[in-house]
Amino acid sequence: MAIFTPTNQIRLTNVAVVRIRRAGKRFEIACYRNKVMGWRSGAEKDLDEVLQTHSVFVNVSKGQVAKKEDLVKAFGTDDQTEICKTILAKGELQVSDKERHTQLEQMFRDIATIVAEKCVNPETKRPYTVILIERAMKDIHYSVKPGKSTKQQALEVIKQLKETMQIERAHMRLRFILPRKEGKRLKEKLKPLIKVIESEDFDEQLEIVCLVDPGCFREIDELIRCETKGKGTLEVLSLKDVEEGDERLE
Repeated sequence: MAIFTPTNQIRLTNVAVVRIRRAGKRFEIACYRNKVMGWRSGAEKDLDEVLQTHSVFVNVSKGQVAKKEDLVKAFGTDDQTEICKTILAKGELQVSDKERHTQLEQMFRDIATIVAEKCVNPETKRPYTVILIERAMKDIHYSVKPGKSTKQQALEVIKQLKETMQIERAHMRLRFILPRKEGKRLKEKLKPLIKVIESEDFDEQLEIVCLVDPGCFREIDELIRCETKGKGTLEVLSLKDVEEGDERLE
């Protein structure tokens, strides 16, 4: 005897559900655990690694697939892959209290790690340990925002920590080689973007080794390329200007 299985039902297991309400109806997608936050932060770029199926549901746990007319009314399209992307970006991840707590703890640790990797004590040029940054984040009562990427939040944390401790982004060490003709004029334009000039040699060409804030790198790169019409060169000598050893504060 054949067993009838409704064609609008799909059974899935070990699922993380992302839910959104549109046009008075509930829509859900089935994702792999621990992949949703990776997609939202940009760490995961392969949609197939995030979605268990490209189907849109009204109820994942019951396997009930959304009707085409409901999708068109709510999203303006019946392209399920595009709808899945919308729900991934704007929907609410359904997790248990325990899962949410674990997830927030991991994000807190990831943010602290990014801050520790990017920053130093400006007086000693030594990096801070992740444990020390975590402690400092707790001292300022930093609250993790699940919908924001860890990188964005790390930049927020750096701003807030500057009010309570000696901390700044570690400088990048760069070398510019500029054509003699544009050298002096371009140096004046670059000056506001340079923190420290370590060496300068003006012979056939102008060669400068300097420290800059990482946030200025793109602007410096564009300035050199545009002003020299591609004749100037920019070389990254080191991503972080730091002294050896960790900064440890009691």
